[in-house]
Amino acid sequence: MADPELFRFTIDNGLRVVLAPDPTAPVVGVSVHYDVGFRSEPEGLTGFAHLFEHLMFQGSESLEKLAHFRHVQSSGGTFNGSTHPDYTDYYEVLPAAALERALFLEADRMRAPKLTAENLANQIEVVKEEIRLNVRNRPYGGFPWILLPPVLYSTFANAHDGYGAFEDLEGATLDDCAAFFDTFYSPANAVLTVAGDFEVEEAKALVQKHFGDVPHRPAPVRPSFAEPLPTTQLLGEHTDPHAPLPALAVGYRMPDPVNDLDGYLAYLVLAGVLTDGDGSRLQQRLVHVEPLVVDVGAGAGLFGPFEARDPDTFTITAIHPPDVPRERVLAALDEELEKLASTPPDEQELKKVTARWAASLHAEHDRLVSRTLALGAFELLYGDASLVYQLADRLSAVSGEAVSAAAKALRPDARAVLVVKPASTEGTEQ
Repeated sequence: MADPELFRFTIDNGLRVVLAPDPTAPVVGVSVHYDVGFRSEPEGLTGFAHLFEHLMFQGSESLEKLAHFRHVQSSGGTFNGSTHPDYTDYYEVLPAAALERALFLEADRMRAPKLTAENLANQIEVVKEEIRLNVRNRPYGGFPWILLPPVLYSTFANAHDGYGAFEDLEGATLDDCAAFFDTFYSPANAVLTVAGDFEVEEAKALVQKHFGDVPHRPAPVRPSFAEPLPTTQLLGEHTDPHAPLPALAVGYRMPDPVNDLDGYLAYLVLAGVLTDGDGSRLQQRLVHVEPLVVDVGAGAGLFGPFEARDPDTFTITAIHPPDVPRERVLAALDEELEKLASTPPDEQELKKVTARWAASLHAEHDRLVSRTLALGAFELLYGDASLVYQLADRLSAVSGEAVSAAAKALRPDARAVLVVKPASTEGTEQ
């Protein structure tokens, strides 16, 4: 079956546009992806990309504070935004008749968000409370996405806390906000995606009507975040006062997701072979047979796959009883990786994992909001939104030999190990 038709074009101010018509339901999804994320933050302003995402909801050139919320909800729609390592996205899902409303809302804040001292102070407090709730006062808060990068990586861009330090957030100024907006929130640094029930020519006209007069500013030169691979095992420790049991996070570098997508996909399949379901290798070995851990997981990306350019991180996490030494867990992990490195998974094991991945992708992209966001992210990161429709087939084509090669690359002498200790065990050998 042919992939759904996409219409991709760029308007005069540099805004890239993806149109994905689908008349099967009378709804539309609209998203804007900006090429700015945690890794774009300057030193001294940790957490600023996420803070700025909050500020983009506090009013704009033509709309007072909370008007964005009111216009979407009164139309029967939903909305949100999120910050990732390499992009920030905003979206609305609305009845098809409200397409122009969504385009107006996004264009208005792309043109001029309302950056005031009151809004900045208020949102700094909102973000600090979010950090208290999700990190500081939660068991395993920030595990592993905040705690593992400074062990695996050495550069500020890759290693710092994307949620932000309180002193950095409190030190943010309106001048910082204005500079960040001028640098990163230009139409030439963004992708607009419209998916759902609309006529293509009408949508093109509406995009031009609402976004065409947003002033052009050059997209910033995107720096390389590359850094050398580890040449030894790196160890870090963190004491968690709320954690009931010790935990481990093991981080490895992955292939470049943009320039070696099929190599990257092999690691997604490897993660499934290791921990997807009770029959997976680490679930069987570490949870059911020995057992050494109470929970184990593996995955590509600190937030999930397809959310970052190179470098990206393959993680294996485990929570284990206090009387199980971490060395024993790591030894068992290495033994299972060595088995996979020497003997590829057979076709039955492989197909079980790839079929689950394919089903998951089809189900996810069946949801309009997920499809809209995926198309925008792939256009921004990979330069090709149509890759979204190829993922299931390309994952299904991953060979046992490719999975074996991925396992072989996960070496003890090129990884980071983060040890999380409950406060009650601090100072004891784990």
